[in-house]
Amino acid sequence: MLYSLFIAVFFFTMTPLVIAAQWIIGKLGLPGWGTVASGYYAVLCKLLRFKIRVVGVPVRDRAVLFVSNHVSWADILVIGSIAPIAFVSKAEVGNWPLVGPTARLQRTVFVDRSRRQQTGDAIADMVQRLESDISVVLFAEGTSNDGNRVLPFRSALIGVVREAASRAESGIIIQPMSISYTSIHGIPMGRQHRPLIAWYGDLDFMPHFKAFLRRGVIDVVVSYGEPIAADATTDRKKLARQLESAVRGLTTSTLLGRTRPLHAGG
Repeated sequence: MLYSLFIAVFFFTMTPLVIAAQWIIGKLGLPGWGTVASGYYAVLCKLLRFKIRVVGVPVRDRAVLFVSNHVSWADILVIGSIAPIAFVSKAEVGNWPLVGPTARLQRTVFVDRSRRQQTGDAIADMVQRLESDISVVLFAEGTSNDGNRVLPFRSALIGVVREAASRAESGIIIQPMSISYTSIHGIPMGRQHRPLIAWYGDLDFMPHFKAFLRRGVIDVVVSYGEPIAADATTDRKKLARQLESAVRGLTTSTLLGRTRPLHAGG
């Protein structure tokens, strides 16, 4: 109970300060917005007792579009703690208290899939981020799941990837990425335990979060596959199959304990 209260006080105290710092950085045109965000995510991961391992080599020498599976709200914190990055999110998140303003200042691209014009705007925003040397993460399943599998990638979202590649002047680099929650207190999780970490479907957040805080140290693995170059000539269906297969392979290997950590953090 006391730990839950401490986390709540920290979040509601520090988040407005982070928002203010990033707003000032943006207004003055100063560098460092990504460092502030990544550092804040790293602190939250420490407080929430995530032990993060990175497998594979993420592209670092240019902006890249990472295409990933999606398990939980915690994915944002874990991925964001590794390096400065922007996310693609559903439009409703922009209206959430505290979370919405924070997401906007951290260059989040909002997609309203029910409105074609706004989807076009989101593609333009994604290309702008990449051309401004800001890497972007897209959760291609379009929703979170129980952590035991990778859902089929939504063709509309892959279409966004294809369109972004065709609009970028020199094409884009896409890198498949997987996030998997593997153990609690060092004890491997089975299929029946992974949904305890995941947040999906109609789960109420607060009961889920309170139960989550009682779990203790949680091991999470972020894996990176081979980068793929894409441009206006890229076949959308082939790209979708290639990305989905790569992310599913990374996730399956991790859950079966076949990963080889190349970097540790968290």
